[in-house]
Amino acid sequence: MSLKDVDWAELRAKLPYEKTEEQKAKRMELFSRFDPNGNGILSLAEVTKGIRDELGLEDVLVKAPVDAAFHKAKSVNQESKSASKDDYIDKREFRLFLFYLRQYFEYYVAFERVDTSGDHFISMVELADALPQLEQWLGEKVKNVEQVFKEIDADGGGKIRFPEFCAWAYKHGLDLEDDDD
Repeated sequence: MSLKDVDWAELRAKLPYEKTEEQKAKRMELFSRFDPNGNGILSLAEVTKGIRDELGLEDVLVKAPVDAAFHKAKSVNQESKSASKDDYIDKREFRLFLFYLRQYFEYYVAFERVDTSGDHFISMVELADALPQLEQWLGEKVKNVEQVFKEIDADGGGKIRFPEFCAWAYKHGLDLEDDDD
């Protein structure tokens, strides 16, 4: 699987994030395989190793979407965590991690399709050039590409970073045309 030819059905099958009993059983078994020391929590390193060794998803093992999914999942349940467990995800957060991993990987594929220079940023020119694709992913016309660029470029740095793109894509329901949902 490459970023240009993602098998979305295979990816979905390997990430049991749905709220069914069957998916929950698969998820708990997967969590156990990701948790070699059996302490009931997963570090970013354990999650990364699990994605590679247990799921065989080398292409998904891209730092940006894995990091984004991990940090989003661990931030959801902060009130019930002690400070010592703040850098880990537990079994409840693991479902969210798998869901966010699928979502952020989709955003990463979109980001890479727009970032034609390969510099890991999206320029105004790249965004404007990708306007037809962007409109298809959003399901609506973009009236002012400069305004959209400024909205995505939250830090005003003049280039769109992947985390900024994710926040915007999530807010606007970006959906690739060739994925499985």
